[in-house]
Amino acid sequence: MDDKLIKKDERAREGLTTADLAGRTDAGGPGNVQVTGGQDVSGEEQLQLLSVNEANNLRRRWDEIQVGFVDEPRRCVEQADNLVADTMKRLAETFADERAKLEAQWDRGGDVSTEDLRLALRRYRSFFNRLLSI
Repeated sequence: MDDKLIKKDERAREGLTTADLAGRTDAGGPGNVQVTGGQDVSGEEQLQLLSVNEANNLRRRWDEIQVGFVDEPRRCVEQADNLVADTMKRLAETFADERAKLEAQWDRGGDVSTEDLRLALRRYRSFFNRLLSI
């Protein structure tokens, strides 16, 4: 069995990945993840997960949905569901892109710096903590 098949088999046993959630089978394009952000209430740094433009566009779309609630509440809830689903898919794509870049380096036999891995783990931790926040 060649190395790529072994690695693919190992990843399959690891469980669901962000690439699975994003519906990706390729390495994807460059991600727009930036290492900036504020802090949450626990003092944990929150890293920016989407580009500023993407985040602003999503906020604008949310504001449009919210404004329409009085006149068409059902339609707004449907639109909110679609917006949340689109956002979750985009976030999964962002993480899948990052993982694909790291895996591409590993597949080529290249070393990924500990700093690159640390930054990736920080983004995962920041996102995970936000998912669990109440």
